[in-house]
Amino acid sequence: MRPTLLCALAVTAALAPAAALRAQAPAATEAPTLALPLACEIGLTCEVQHYVDRDPGPGVLDYRCGARTNDKHDGIDFRLSDMALQRAGVDVLAAAAGRVIAVRDGVQDISIRAPGAPSVAGHECGNRVGISLGGGWIIDYCHLANGSLKVKVGDTVAAGQPLARVGLSGDTEFPHLHFSVRHANGVVDPFAPGAVARGACAPQSGLWTAGAARALAYKPGAVLNTGFSSTQVTMAGVEGRTQAPVATTSQAMVAYVRLIGLETGDVLELAITGPGGLKLAASALPALETNKAQWLTFTGAQRPSAGWPSGVYTATLQVRRAGAVAIRRSWTTRL
Repeated sequence: MRPTLLCALAVTAALAPAAALRAQAPAATEAPTLALPLACEIGLTCEVQHYVDRDPGPGVLDYRCGARTNDKHDGIDFRLSDMALQRAGVDVLAAAAGRVIAVRDGVQDISIRAPGAPSVAGHECGNRVGISLGGGWIIDYCHLANGSLKVKVGDTVAAGQPLARVGLSGDTEFPHLHFSVRHANGVVDPFAPGAVARGACAPQSGLWTAGAARALAYKPGAVLNTGFSSTQVTMAGVEGRTQAPVATTSQAMVAYVRLIGLETGDVLELAITGPGGLKLAASALPALETNKAQWLTFTGAQRPSAGWPSGVYTATLQVRRAGAVAIRRSWTTRL
């Protein structure tokens, strides 16, 4: 059977830039211990989209000498897998105990790319909660859902306490929590409180709890969504989980995957196999010419004249980077 290759779609994921101060290393005895600040599962319903930018100049440098950040990015972006999950509601949690010192609510949840989106000048952080941990430590939680705040200034909160829900407020185009930590007015990277420079990005003892540190192990890139559809795949369909499923009567089968953190030179290979190892579709995109904050790609095949054989269909993605497989993921559907 002759496979039909469908094209790929790229979208640049923007982030609310904040005026970043350079990271300062706090004294070990002062440092807080931080829990995961979202009620989500890393690798399933959320991922780290961007890390703190450690480069003092116009370039970018994350704490492991990668490029998974934006220039002057002063926090960590915990991204939900899609807008459907955001609409269902995901709690933002206090990463550590402290006292609420600032809140903002009333900022509309709307992508800055949406037609007619209002200006976010002066409230790029969107709806927010600022919490003092004491000893000069402050955590900001940004882009919270409008009307979802559960705390007010002066409240004392415990680690793990719900503060609000993840939103789309402020300078953002995807649902996420922008989480920033400061000590004595200096940005602190919870993954690497000490110094980082190009060529000197060895793992450090971060500020995370042991469980959070395991869940947040660094990834050079990650899979955000996978699935099968019987129709053309769109970013809106993936965000809303509205892609039409594949049935025995479907005229086409399309496997799709959305990734984050891809790099220049990455080669994406995507294939579909049917029952008994039947090869239905296979494609390899040209090497990426630039880094991609997010990338949606898909491949598919037309329904055979005899119909779709009953059984399990498997899609397999491989991302090759510098000659090695950097990311691999398989997912299935049954007809």
